[in-house]
Amino acid sequence: MNDLSVPDPVLEIAVGTLILIVVIFVHGAGIRAINLRFSKAWVKVSSSTSHWRINLLLAATIASLSALHFTETLIWAVPIYMRGFIPSMRDSYYYVLESYTTLGQGNISMPDRWRLIGPVIAISGLFTFGWTGSVLVSIMTEFGKLDRERAEGPKKRAHSEEDPEL
Repeated sequence: MNDLSVPDPVLEIAVGTLILIVVIFVHGAGIRAINLRFSKAWVKVSSSTSHWRINLLLAATIASLSALHFTETLIWAVPIYMRGFIPSMRDSYYYVLESYTTLGQGNISMPDRWRLIGPVIAISGLFTFGWTGSVLVSIMTEFGKLDRERAEGPKKRAHSEEDPEL
């Protein structure tokens, strides 16, 4: 007899892992799309590109990454709300945001039978934030190269005219 009030940790972990895989897949697809859009814009950047255009590109990229994370947390919140584990969509989303960011200080919780979902949500947040962090490091490396090129611009050009080997 399958009593629905008795916790089943295998089921909790299985359901959580399934949603985690969907979230990671969405994150991967989103990161690739954002990175492709950034790369297409970045190849048009030169040392003469105005600062505001470059800063706008960075802002748009960060906004896109943020929207991606909000979408991923929505992927978690909707089934939690739809299954009635947390009665309002707002509270469901709040719970997911707290778990996903590993903040975990809220007063909203899952029913005892499903409480293992919270740590799985946190695992997905750790994975996706780590991945996003690595993308931001890569992007900021490109900005650093451009800044260095701008700083060395006249000096580098003067040296290269004197010595073609540079």
